[in-house]
Amino acid sequence: SSTIFVLLPHPTIESAIGLTSKLLSDKEFVAKGASVLDAPKSAPAYKEIEAWLMLAFKGMPKVELPAKGPNRIFQLRIYESPSLQTGQKKIEMFNDAGELKIFREVGLTPVFFGETLFGAKMPNLTYMLGFEDADAQKAAWGKFGRHPEWQKLRAMPEYADSRIIRGITNLVLKPAAYSQI
Repeated sequence: SSTIFVLLPHPTIESAIGLTSKLLSDKEFVAKGASVLDAPKSAPAYKEIEAWLMLAFKGMPKVELPAKGPNRIFQLRIYESPSLQTGQKKIEMFNDAGELKIFREVGLTPVFFGETLFGAKMPNLTYMLGFEDADAQKAAWGKFGRHPEWQKLRAMPEYADSRIIRGITNLVLKPAAYSQI
């Protein structure tokens, strides 16, 4: 069984809320998607759809498209926090304390950063990074771990993982042939 992740940026909340009705009123979409949309219970096209609504970080308000290459990979990370307040502290660490800036400096190329407003594992923040290949991913994380500003930041008591992080989900993904990112 495969899991497919779909990233759908929306310019407004109304755009996100109206997506299903807009798609189902599009005759071309319905015709081309009939095998999935009309799949019988005995042979469903998928087991379930899990949806999350996220708010983009102020430090990264839009999805950024990474360079495309034949071996590119993505890393999807979900940082769960023990409370709403500690979740906001981790977001502050990325936005205001400089963690996102350090990511960019060392080659941890962001695709998006978002705070989950509705979805599983809340409270959490989720982000995706893009890499040329697995070697580039390993090298960038190595640089990050050694970066002097990161060493200072992680030593600050208010940003200690033991205080603001409950769990981390780390997934390495390969884009489908039809991926737009």
